[in-house]
Amino acid sequence: MTVSGARPFLSIVVPAYNEEARLPATLDELAGWMDARRLDAEVLVVDDGSRDRTAEIAAEKLRGRRGRVVRNGENRGKGYSVRHGMLESSGRFVLLTDADLSTPITEYDKLAGFVRDHDLDVAIGSRALPGSDVQLRQGLVRQTMGRTFNRVIRALTGLPFHDTQCGFKLLDRERTRPLFEKMVVDRFAFDVELLFLCRRFGLTVREVPVIWRNAPGSKVSILGDPLNMLFDVIRVRWRFRRGLYNPETTAPP
Repeated sequence: MTVSGARPFLSIVVPAYNEEARLPATLDELAGWMDARRLDAEVLVVDDGSRDRTAEIAAEKLRGRRGRVVRNGENRGKGYSVRHGMLESSGRFVLLTDADLSTPITEYDKLAGFVRDHDLDVAIGSRALPGSDVQLRQGLVRQTMGRTFNRVIRALTGLPFHDTQCGFKLLDRERTRPLFEKMVVDRFAFDVELLFLCRRFGLTVREVPVIWRNAPGSKVSILGDPLNMLFDVIRVRWRFRRGLYNPETTAPP
């Protein structure tokens, strides 16, 4: 595949932390999908300070293709990684997807169709709508934790979405980049911060049912992360009420 210097239509951002085992198959699948569609796209693998060969493997797989490894330098969290990748991207649209491809890349067509047909700024994959197809579920504890977190989020933020945490999201880069420049949540509640800001600043968001298959090796800790996520959501509300997300306000890095 010839690497073009023109701006790509799509940037695919893959946050990765210690993903040397799963990443090769994911990058092969992305490459095959892009080649079959002749899609003008770049792949950005954001290495979040991995202690294994994640960065080296990603660089090898992306050699000769449009894409590169973006390094955080140290472990900063999934939210930081997604934000870093988004700000480094150059595509007209940006697709966020997890390193395990829990949502198959072929589901991109669903999100892209909703963006096109409904003139959306953001389309988010959902595991919790009537048309969603969850083919392999998480364990009962994680399912319960997810449902409880969603109820709390809806109560605290007023967000109407049934699933904020699915890692498969399609964004209009120009419309959402100003929000990413002001986001501060570095870990798993970054999705809530993004969607909260989209709603508050008038961007159009739609939840889209997708296929999803649980993959072993979740980086979300059952013990510590739920409390951290709750704290981050409360911090987002506090920052918004203080006007710290306003256009004239510069957020800390």
